[in-house]
Formats: sequence, C-alpha cells, structure tokens
Amino acid sequence: MDSRVLPSSVPTDAPDEVSERLLPKELSDPILEGEKNHLLSPEQNGVLGRVSSALGSGKREMFSRSFHGSRPCCGDDSDLEDGDLPKRREKVLHCCRPVKIPNQALLSGFAYCLSSCSMILINKYVLSGFDFNAGISLMLYQNFVSVVIVTFLSKLGLVSTEPLTWRLIRIWFPVNAIFVGMLVTSIFSLKFINVAMVTVLKNIANVMTAIGETYLFKKHHGVKVWTALLLMIISAISGGATDLSFHAVGYSWQILNCFLTASYSLTLRRVMDIAKHATKSGNLNEFSMVLLNNVLSLPLGILLTVSFKELDYLAKTPLLKMPIFWLVITLSGLLGLAISFTSMWFLHQTSATTYSLVGSLNKIPLSVAGILLFKVPTSLENLLSILFGLLAGVFLAKAKMK
Repeated sequence: MDSRVLPSSVPTDAPDEVSERLLPKELSDPILEGEKNHLLSPEQNGVLGRVSSALGSGKREMFSRSFHGSRPCCGDDSDLEDGDLPKRREKVLHCCRPVKIPNQALLSGFAYCLSSCSMILINKYVLSGFDFNAGISLMLYQNFVSVVIVTFLSKLGLVSTEPLTWRLIRIWFPVNAIFVGMLVTSIFSLKFINVAMVTVLKNIANVMTAIGETYLFKKHHGVKVWTALLLMIISAISGGATDLSFHAVGYSWQILNCFLTASYSLTLRRVMDIAKHATKSGNLNEFSMVLLNNVLSLPLGILLTVSFKELDYLAKTPLLKMPIFWLVITLSGLLGLAISFTSMWFLHQTSATTYSLVGSLNKIPLSVAGILLFKVPTSLENLLSILFGLLAGVFLAKAKMK
C-alpha cells in the first residue's frame, strides 16, 4: 500500500534469515576469519591484517551507504570490529527492520467503513441535493480524479505503481467491467432510494457472496451465519414493503448492484493473484490496482456516457458553472480513491465474505445520518424493518468472527 524501504522482491514482514541474506559476506562469520588467520605466518598476518583492516573498513562504509544512505544505521558510528560482532550485527538488523503495522485487518476494515459511509452520503447529496441527473458522468469524473492523484504521487516517488502492459490489462479488464457496473448501478439506485434502505438492501449482496463462496470455493459457513443471512433477506423484503418512498426503478438498480458487488468480491482476489504474474516485479500493490481499475474505467465510462446521452444534459445544466458543485464532486473523487484503496487493502487481509460484511457495523450510524440529513419520510414499521436488518448484520459479523 505504500512505498517500501526494502526492495519489492523482499516482503516487509520477511523473517530474520531473509534479512540476513542482504548482509555482505564479510560480516557473516568472524570465526572462519580467525581460522584463516591461523593458517598464515605471523609476518603474513601482520601485513594482511593491516590490508584487510583497511579493505574491511572501506567495505563496511560502502555497505552502510548502500543499505541506509550516507549515514550509518541508527546513528552508530563505532566500528563493528571493536566489540562483539554478532551482537552488533543483531543490533543493526533490529534497528533496520521495517516497522510492522499491528492489526492491519482491523485498521483496513475501519478505513473501508469510513470511506464507504462518506462516499454514500456525498453521492446522495450530489444526486438529490443538487438534483444532478448524470450519474455515469459523476462516476467518470470521480475515477479521473483518482487517476490524476495516483499518477501525481507516483511521479513524485511517494508511491510505487506497476507499468500498465497489455497483458496486465487483458487479465484485469473483466473485473474492471464489473467494477464499473457496480459503481454505475450504485449511483442510479441512490438517485431513487433513501440511504437507510440502500444499506438494508445491500445485505442481499452478503447472501449472494456467501452462496458464491460455498459453490465456487467450497467454503463452509456455520448455522449462525446462514441464520443471519436469512434474517437479512426477511428485513430487506419487509423494508421494501413498508418503504413510503418505494421506487421500482431504484430497487431494480439496487438488486443489480448487489449481484455485481458479490461478483466483484468473488472475482477480485483471484484476479489479483493471477495479475501478479503479469507484472515485472511479480507483485501488484494496492496503488497499482487502484490506478489500473480507474484507468480502465475511463473508456468504459465515456462509452456509457455517450450511450445514455448524458452529454446533452451536461451541455444544458447550470450546475457545471457553480464552484461549490465542482468542490463537492471533487471531494467525492477523493473519497472514490479512498474506497478503492481501502477495499483492496482490506481484501488483502480478509476473505471476500468478510469484505462484503464488514460494513454491517457502520450501517447503523449511516442509516440514521441518511434519514436525518435528507429528511426521509418513514413509518414505524419501516424503521423497525431497517433496525432488524442492521441488527442481523451485527449478528452475522459476530458469527463470522467466531
């Protein structure tokens, strides 16, 4: 996810024996050096001792400069031969070992929840608050912002990205088509459905993902998991039946979005493993995948924009002349980059089902915020259905944790 200190071929969580292979041979075994000295005469030892001391000092300085720059590691200027060499070497390895981030699964899950929650609210604000009727163009601009930011950071050397080759594009294109469909259907459904019902209906994607994992990957789910999924289905049906702002078109888009979301979750991890072999480094980090996803979405987005005749609407709408509108949609583009990055980061740490279910805990504040911010007309029956579905999501999360 970030630029690494070690080369890309060496993982940051590599064991000590891998790190030791990066050390020069001169520091590897002082006992053997002593054995060699005993085979020489005193005069040879005296001459060679001075020569080897000078050469050793030069090599140690070259190693220090190549591994850590012009300054010695940890600011230690003392010669390694002055003290106990094994202890010194252990200290060097300990100081220069890359820092590990604990609980990456929890951290990535929280980042994914925060970015996805913010993304839903701001998209709803753009589509309903501004009454913007070009959802595909909104998605296209958001992905363009992500491409610009990642490319800029890559040019500055702050992040590392893999070059886009035709082989890599051919492997990634199918999952990218699903990605674009998932974004477009999500925007279309938000135009007609309130945020609270969207969060409940998204539970259908959890059911589809669990079924797909069972049949495609032979993954076993316990009775509690299937019970929670059944409760989610019941809450979605009851929520739709009691929704005062029910819109058939919006619900159709949302069901299609659930199918594409489940497909994306199930195919992304397998495609990531295959795509690694198509890169020069043999690795595909999160920023490379974000860049790849968003770059490939641009031609698809342009094609869909022309197909849905959004260019005529864009030429007539006065919203494009409002600076505040551009500020809001640019912010949505930043959140689009965040959700792309955090979703891939989180999927690296967990399974597809956990990835699709982790949002269950943040759906409660999201639903409340959606109802209050957009003043959604609702009834007691609908609120109970929404609460029932959200609690089913929490129950499912606990069942998955066990």
